[in-house]
Amino acid sequence: MKKILVLAMLIALGKVVAAQELYVNTEPASNMPAHSLGFRLGNKIFNMDHSGENGIRIEPEVMWGVNKKLMVHLLGYASNMMQPSFKLEGGGFYAKYRFLSSDQPHAHFRMAAYARGSLIDNPFYPVMEHGSTFKRPYLNRDLDLEGSNSGVSGGIIATQLLHKLALSTTVGYTRYLNNIHDNIPYEFSKNSINYSLSAGLLVLPVKYKSFEQTNLNLYVEFLGKTNTDQVAKGSYIDVAPALQLIFNSTTRLDLSYRTQMAGNMPRNSVNSFLVRIEHNIFNVKRR
Repeated sequence: MKKILVLAMLIALGKVVAAQELYVNTEPASNMPAHSLGFRLGNKIFNMDHSGENGIRIEPEVMWGVNKKLMVHLLGYASNMMQPSFKLEGGGFYAKYRFLSSDQPHAHFRMAAYARGSLIDNPFYPVMEHGSTFKRPYLNRDLDLEGSNSGVSGGIIATQLLHKLALSTTVGYTRYLNNIHDNIPYEFSKNSINYSLSAGLLVLPVKYKSFEQTNLNLYVEFLGKTNTDQVAKGSYIDVAPALQLIFNSTTRLDLSYRTQMAGNMPRNSVNSFLVRIEHNIFNVKRR
């Protein structure tokens, strides 16, 4: 039992040392510890241009560290963004495989490949008044796999840790598919390229003494997309500053605000808030 506790502490210590790469809006190339189980509950708040109201999307998530190279997530989505009341929209999966690791004192470099898929039951055009049309012209051409649309995505992540600073970049391709009860309209792009650049800084503790110390991380992330189909071409780049607190090396609180910096793609919403709580259980297999 004592050995198990020591091992769990060492795993937690390793997680804290690299805490500044636990990005809020993207995933790093590093994985969660092997045989660990994580639970997330995210809440995104959007200002909906087509209705003038605030849309809320709730995202429960379960994460499993299969081994040191592979991790998988299962996700659910529910919101009032495309209909007048809350509705279960569907679910998805996320898998990441780390294929390159280079370790140095107080630094490391990681590369990983990821795949994502979603199966969603939403209309492509919102119905906000029980069958009537939306209140304002709806010009959205920004599809996503995080609750709005069905599809698949894949790409590459590279992450560099340099003492208290972590930098990460992602490049991926997304193919959008028909939703369960609605076919994708012609005027939407079925293909897009996604890209991001993220930076995380460990602010507290200044000097590490115990895995029970609270960690404070600050992030800034740049998130971009380009639709590639001629019928709905367009691009945007968002900036998303974030604050993160980690308690006892197991529980984290994420707060983020995302807004558009530049772009020419008509979108449903260009501003959003994210509040998310996560709890991790280490060494589940041994327990």
